[in-house]
Amino acid sequence: MKNKSKVCIFGGTGYTGVELIRLLVNHPHVEIYQITSRKDKGKRVDEIYPSFRGILNNLFVSPEDADLKNVDIVFFATPNGIAMNYADSLISDGKIVIDLAADFRIKDKDVWEKWYGMKHKSPNLIDQAVYGLPEINRDIIKKSKLIANPGCYPTAIQLALIPLLKKKLINPTNIIADAKSGISGAGKNLELKLLMSEAEEDFRAYGIGGHRHLPEIEENLASICGEDVKLTFVPHLVPMVRGIHATLYVECIKDFEVYDIFESFYEDEPFVDVMPANMSPNTKSVRASNFCRISFHKETDSNRLIIFSVIDNLMKGAAGQAIQNMNIVMDWPEASGISFVPITP
Repeated sequence: MKNKSKVCIFGGTGYTGVELIRLLVNHPHVEIYQITSRKDKGKRVDEIYPSFRGILNNLFVSPEDADLKNVDIVFFATPNGIAMNYADSLISDGKIVIDLAADFRIKDKDVWEKWYGMKHKSPNLIDQAVYGLPEINRDIIKKSKLIANPGCYPTAIQLALIPLLKKKLINPTNIIADAKSGISGAGKNLELKLLMSEAEEDFRAYGIGGHRHLPEIEENLASICGEDVKLTFVPHLVPMVRGIHATLYVECIKDFEVYDIFESFYEDEPFVDVMPANMSPNTKSVRASNFCRISFHKETDSNRLIIFSVIDNLMKGAAGQAIQNMNIVMDWPEASGISFVPITP
């Protein structure tokens, strides 16, 4: 195909960066022009990741040597605090920026600086950035040059809550989010607890005093439903590589047919699957795919509703959703490059 758009991936050696490469290398509308890595600059990508042998012949370049003048789209699969150093000049040059980290996810600068422990370098762009949850913001994503790709926990949790909050069917200040993530969600951090010999046959909660994704979830949900939203959010680490399983406990304040609400809300969404009541969606059913699967259970003689939501944290929770956002911005078919059947065995 002629005139493919050129893409640069910042941070091509982390889990989400490699997932971006895997998805983009066969994308019908893009060419992977450059991939950055300070640690592995000068090395062939397929030397570090042999799965790309015979498919990709790029060399990693240092961020300082990246040729950003000749690219159309820049993905940041980097730690928090990197994209905000580049975004202003890139957008001024007409590039599309999609940040998979948290630099532009929260609109309140003071809240962001409190939770991320650093000064924001591009506060002028915070209002310009669009929160890249396609099921809610598709129309404004189309017009944006700066996409803040949502976090993995926030994606799974918000997709399970938004249809009910928008219709004011549940109490927005009494929500419990009990969520589990595979180890890849923590990135390639050299922490003892993330070694497989430590994580195997183990199961633990973390971030109990407050997780960085909490203000992202509460702020975005509040903007959607027009009132304060309060969650008790407890994330857990489970001994698997990839996947998010979120169980939400909510208080219903009206009578409604739960399946009808979810099905009508997501009926035209290509990557949200609403399952029948009392089914339990499992993480393997979405592994290596961009799907979110949602089901629910209504307690008998109670106003409590339990909602289940599963995604692959590296796909719908990161790289897959980032490419979905790119497709929307570029007016390409939304499923281009990400229409994979889950790997279930």
